[in-house]
Amino acid sequence: MGDIYEDPGVLAEYLLFHYGSANEILPPEVGWPAGMTESLDFAVRTPSRFSRSQVGRGLDLGCAVGRSTFEMSRSCEQVTGIDFSHAFIGAANRLREGHQEFYERLDEAHHKTTLRAVLPEGIDPGKSEFLQGDAMQLPDDLGTFDRVHAANLICRLTDPELLLARFPDLLNPGGELVLATPCTWLEGFTAPEKWPAGDTLTWLKDHLGSQFELKACGDEPFLIRETARKFQWTRSMLTVWRKS
Repeated sequence: MGDIYEDPGVLAEYLLFHYGSANEILPPEVGWPAGMTESLDFAVRTPSRFSRSQVGRGLDLGCAVGRSTFEMSRSCEQVTGIDFSHAFIGAANRLREGHQEFYERLDEAHHKTTLRAVLPEGIDPGKSEFLQGDAMQLPDDLGTFDRVHAANLICRLTDPELLLARFPDLLNPGGELVLATPCTWLEGFTAPEKWPAGDTLTWLKDHLGSQFELKACGDEPFLIRETARKFQWTRSMLTVWRKS
């Protein structure tokens, strides 16, 4: 399942997920349930869980096509976005360089609508950089950060404990960590012996609790449009931690 994120159709879904307007995702002529409209802008909402202060460096792991990285740059002087997908990082870099990213929204069968993603308003592209890389094998010289964001990543890694063990070295004292996970542990991504033995929150506390304080825990819904009539609606468990 590792190559799924190189597929052009999946790339288009994520560009729509990150940059599509409400009307492009949920056309207004349909009476959508309130829960669907409330699930938009996930890649904007999760970075908003950091504190309001301006900081130096941010890291966005599993950044996909880059919206959360750009949002972090509103309050970070420099943000590095890293994703395993070459296709996702390529799209994020083109947006950072000021290009429009055209993609096709699948409506049904052979019917598609051409849309475009652009750099969000008010973003300074010079404050962001995007790198292709493995969250479990981050470079030793990556340095330390004031904020680390990892949304919907943990349960997509072959050995997630390797990343959990790296977090203390990535964050400066007092630094903030925002983790979001739908806890959808699947054999195609993670072997069952690498899944949490119990519930995911307890597992996170066991691995992070000695060096991080859990500041908040809640749910953040998100919506991925596959076709005009088929959507993925999911609740992601979001936790906010502060480095001791």
